[in-house]
Amino acid sequence: MQIDPRGPRFAAVLTSLVLAAVLITGNGYLLAAQTLVFALGAIGGPTRSPYGWLYRTFVRPRLGPPAELEDARPPRFAQSVGLAFALLGTVGYLLGPAWLGLTATALALAAAFLNAAFDYCLGCELYLLLPRKGTGERRESVA
Repeated sequence: MQIDPRGPRFAAVLTSLVLAAVLITGNGYLLAAQTLVFALGAIGGPTRSPYGWLYRTFVRPRLGPPAELEDARPPRFAQSVGLAFALLGTVGYLLGPAWLGLTATALALAAAFLNAAFDYCLGCELYLLLPRKGTGERRESVA
C-alpha cells in the first residue's frame, strides 16, 4: 500500500504536541489516549489512525497531490515502536515508577519531533535496517 508521505509527518506534529503536554502535565490518561492512537496506527496502518483520518479529511483536500507516494510499512512499523514506548510510559505514569513514564514519553517525543520538524522517521529507518525474512538481507533505504 502506498501513502501520501505528508500524512505521517502531520501525525508526528500532533503526536509531538500530545507527548509534550504529557511531559508538562504528567497526565498518564492523556498518554493512554495517545497509546490508543499508536495502537490503531500499528494495527490498521497510518491511514486508519485518528490522525490519519484528520489528515485525509481536513488537510489533504487543501493540498496539491504529493510529489511521490511511499510504502506504508515503515510508518506502520514506526507506529508500533511508538506504541511500545507509549505503553511503557502509560504504565510508568499510572502504576509507577514515574521515571519510567517520564523517560519513555521523552524518548517517544524525541522520535516524533524528529519526524515533525526534520522529516526524519526514526522508526521507519529502524524498519529499513531489519533483515528480510529468510534472506538475511537488509532492506534498502528509501531516503
